[in-house]
Amino acid sequence: MTDPMRFFRDRYYSPGELARLRQIVRASGTTMILPYDQFIEHDNRHVDPNPEAGDSRRHGALASAADPDYICKLAVEGGYNAVAIHYGLAKRYWSKLVGAVPLLLKINGKTSIPSQNNPLSVPTAFVEDAVRMGAVAVGYTMYYGSPRQDEDLPQLAKVRAECDRYGMPLVVWAYPRGEAVEAKGGKESSYMVESAVRMAVEMGASVIKANLPVETKVVGYFENKDVPEYYRKVEKELQSMDARTQKWERAKRVVAAAQGMPILFSGGDKVSDEELDENVAACLDAGCFGFIFGRNMWKREHKKALELSHKFQGLLDKGSKK
Repeated sequence: MTDPMRFFRDRYYSPGELARLRQIVRASGTTMILPYDQFIEHDNRHVDPNPEAGDSRRHGALASAADPDYICKLAVEGGYNAVAIHYGLAKRYWSKLVGAVPLLLKINGKTSIPSQNNPLSVPTAFVEDAVRMGAVAVGYTMYYGSPRQDEDLPQLAKVRAECDRYGMPLVVWAYPRGEAVEAKGGKESSYMVESAVRMAVEMGASVIKANLPVETKVVGYFENKDVPEYYRKVEKELQSMDARTQKWERAKRVVAAAQGMPILFSGGDKVSDEELDENVAACLDAGCFGFIFGRNMWKREHKKALELSHKFQGLLDKGSKK
C-alpha cells in the first residue's frame, strides 16, 4: 500500500507542515499544482489572444489565460491539488471557491521591466496573510547567484522563520538568475539548477520547485576556470549522450541534488505535446514529487488542458517509469 506522505517521512517536518502538506498530496503521495503567478513576472503579455483559447474567452479579445476566474475553473475541473497565485487573485477570485482547491500563496515577485542582470524578488504578501487566508503553503522565489543575494537570502531566512513559527510549508522556487549565472552556464544549465536546488535545501525549504535543465550553449564554458572542474566534466559527459538519455540523466541529477527533499518540476515555457510528454516521463523516472505546470496548461485549449492534466495525474498515480 502506498504511503501518501512517503516524500516526507525520512526528513523532519513539523506537525503543522505535515497537516498542511497532506492537503496537497494525492493518494499516491504525489502532487500536481497549477501556478498562475506569471502576470507579475512576465508583465501583461499573456493577454495576447491565444488561438487555442476556445470558448472560454471573456472581455472580447482577451484569451482565457487573462481571466483569473478561468484559471480557478481549470484548477477545479482539472483536479489540481493546489493553485499557486499572488495575494490579489487569492483574495478576489480564489476566495469564491474556498474548499474546492487548496491555496499556495506566492509571497514575492518582481517585474520584467528593469534589467534582469541583478534580480531580486521582493515581498508581495506575507506569511501571516497565508495563515489568515487558510493557505496550505507559501511560495518564495529565490534567485540563486544573483548579485543581490545579500538581500535575497536574509529575506528568505525571515520568511522561513515565520513559516516555522506558524507551521507553514515553504515552497522555494529555486531559480538561478543574474549576470554571473549567465556567464557560468546559464539559468537552465545543470550546474546552476543543481546548485540552486542545493541552496534551497540549505535554506530550509519544505518543497523545491526547479526547472528541468538543458545543455549549456555558453561559449567557452568548458575552458572557463570559474566553473568548477567537476561540472565541466559532468556537462561534457552529458552532452556526449543522445538527447533522450541526456534529458533523463539531467532530471535524475536534479532530484539527487535535493538529497531526499521533494522536487516539483516546472513546465517552463509552453512546449509541444510531444516534448511535454517526454519531460514528464523523464521527471517521473527521476523520482520527482510532482509537477507545477502553468503556461503548458492555461495557454492550451480548455479541453486539451483538461486532457493533459488528467493524463499526467494518472501517470503520477501509477508511478510511471516510462
